[in-house]
Amino acid sequence: MRKLRVIFGYFILVLIAISMLYPFFVMINLSFVKNDAIFSQAGNIFYTGLTLENYKNVFVQIPLSRYFFNSLLVASVTTVGQVVFAAMAGYAFARFKFKGRDLLFLIILITMLIPPQVNIIPLFFLMRELHMIDTYSALILPGLFGGFGVFLMRQYFLGFPKDLEEAAKIDGCNIFESFFKIALPLALPTVMTLALFTFVTTWNSFMWPLIVTNSEAMRTLPVGLAIFKGSFREVTLWGELLACSVICTIPVIGVFLIGKKYFINDIMQGGVKE
Repeated sequence: MRKLRVIFGYFILVLIAISMLYPFFVMINLSFVKNDAIFSQAGNIFYTGLTLENYKNVFVQIPLSRYFFNSLLVASVTTVGQVVFAAMAGYAFARFKFKGRDLLFLIILITMLIPPQVNIIPLFFLMRELHMIDTYSALILPGLFGGFGVFLMRQYFLGFPKDLEEAAKIDGCNIFESFFKIALPLALPTVMTLALFTFVTTWNSFMWPLIVTNSEAMRTLPVGLAIFKGSFREVTLWGELLACSVICTIPVIGVFLIGKKYFINDIMQGGVKE
């Protein structure tokens, strides 16, 4: 009976996986189909007349390589900065005792409850006063700090064994060496989890890049894709749109595959109670 329940559980998981992967498979398949044959072939699972015409056309019609570079640069720098600042702040909140520590951490938690849309207008005026509109600084700086990252890293360091740090002090390590050489490497699963969430969120960000960028050279992929879609007048180029969508998903899938092992380990560690 137990074996049947396990088999049934796996069967349900397979059905859920298929239902989630099928639209993605259709998107990839139709991105290699010519525009005039997309709707006639949309119901087919496999299509033999595949072509790279859509991918060639999209690089000619819009500066897709520039959009891709901008998104990759902004997402990478933001991810690294978010991880570094969140790890140091989380370690400080977990290990150091200073006046107003709990109140300051409470304020950081409250910022997590504020919708991002509320901060857009103040941030825009701030970027304008600093003459950062339509620059990489405006795209990167607001994403370097976040309450979720500080909270996540603090929770990990609260359960970090103090014996390791005490042993490091005996060996002559100062607080910075203990953090960078001992605490941070052991926190790699949590760090990779935070990096994964930050990269995906920044990569998919649309509203903020749309507001602070004016020139085509500074647009990111989501903004460029939306403007490309809005440029259609009589005929929608679905093949080129699908090709752009496939290109947009490649870095996200790559980052997930790289950090998958650490992400799963972090979830398993969080579920184990001593």
